[in-house]
Amino acid sequence: MTVTPHAPQLVPVTRPWWRHLYAQVVVAIVLGAAIGHFYPAAGTALKPLGDAFIKLVKMVITPVVFLSVVSGIAGMRNIGGVGRVAGKAFGYFLVVSTGALIIGLLVANIVQPGAGLRIDPASLDPAAVADYVSKAQDSSVVGFLTEIIPTTLLSALTEGSILQALFVAILFGIALSMVGDAGAPVLDMVERLGLVVFRLVAMLMQFAPIGAFGAIAFTIGKFGLGALVDLGTLILTFYLTALLFVLVVLGLIARVHGFSILRLIVYLRAELLLVLGTSSSEAALPSLIAKLEDAGCDRSVVGLVVPMGYSFNLDGTNIYMTLAALFIAQAVGVDLSLGQQLTLLGVAMLSSKGAAGVTGAGFITLAATLSIVPSVPVAGLALILGIDRFMSECRSLTNFMGNAVATIVIARWEGRLDRERLSATLAAGAPNASIARPPVEADPD
Repeated sequence: MTVTPHAPQLVPVTRPWWRHLYAQVVVAIVLGAAIGHFYPAAGTALKPLGDAFIKLVKMVITPVVFLSVVSGIAGMRNIGGVGRVAGKAFGYFLVVSTGALIIGLLVANIVQPGAGLRIDPASLDPAAVADYVSKAQDSSVVGFLTEIIPTTLLSALTEGSILQALFVAILFGIALSMVGDAGAPVLDMVERLGLVVFRLVAMLMQFAPIGAFGAIAFTIGKFGLGALVDLGTLILTFYLTALLFVLVVLGLIARVHGFSILRLIVYLRAELLLVLGTSSSEAALPSLIAKLEDAGCDRSVVGLVVPMGYSFNLDGTNIYMTLAALFIAQAVGVDLSLGQQLTLLGVAMLSSKGAAGVTGAGFITLAATLSIVPSVPVAGLALILGIDRFMSECRSLTNFMGNAVATIVIARWEGRLDRERLSATLAAGAPNASIARPPVEADPD
């Protein structure tokens, strides 16, 4: 008996606007921001709501990644196909993420957001960023290679590491594919477990407005809107650069491959608002997987490319790293030569790989980059520590869109994209697409 997934059908359903997840999240963000601004103490006290929702989502991310990758690889029935998809994904990630680093570098040199601040390096407090520097030192290439290998096969599924879950899932999926028909019952079980887990995700997403409300209330209440004014040039430069990257660079890539970036943004609007509210692209990872499958991307490609992208395709983080690094250098009066900037670029290319799409990861990778470029004082991170939470939102949004575009592009390269379904889905906006996976049923035999 084999299990055959049925293509999900988008059935238009008329619902009041307030029952749509994206509308609920918008209202929650507005209310949370208002409370954080007018009642800072109350806003700060709401932090547990945001933390609890993110923990709920992270609770299911590892099984989502594991089941998606295993079913995707085993479903290919061809080890060469797995290597081909992974190779194309890594090639795409390398080119686009390097382009993001270069764009950040160019914008920093043209706009020079830190010029004129004239900060005395001796006045900076290294203790304020000591914890980030310590974490950055642990994120070396050697550390990355050791961290990706779990202690046991099962610990990869219990310790919450996307990289470890991805590593074990790839090995398990390849092994399952190699045993052929003998592994069919296991693949059947994986598919059915996937249905249950994605239904669980759909249940948890109902709490998204509460999580976004608590997270944004804490951010505004803790750091205040004043932080946005103090370093407004850097924040505005980063947001505009990220916006132009999404609309121009990713938009051009999308157009070349037959779809509209604006329509994709509309299709993923609920997930983007969730990322905005929680400052974490991980919060929308399960939903992104399901929505890309609904839009016509083959499950085997989605299951492999999306988890890989969350660790290796961080466009927003890359723009931030070079832009923020040069901002700090300009603020403390350090004039970096072209050679030093290229060194910074090369180090950033290495330190950005393997960073998970969670809050604070971009700041840690920035610390790792600066610690290897002695010309720029690491203590300069203290200049942007207060606004990093606001920057994190933009990083996460850009990372999220970068991975959505990458998955569709690679699915098309592989001939595993239903173009008609993608066009119809994006044209309709799919306001009621479910994040639960399509049902499966046994073929009669």
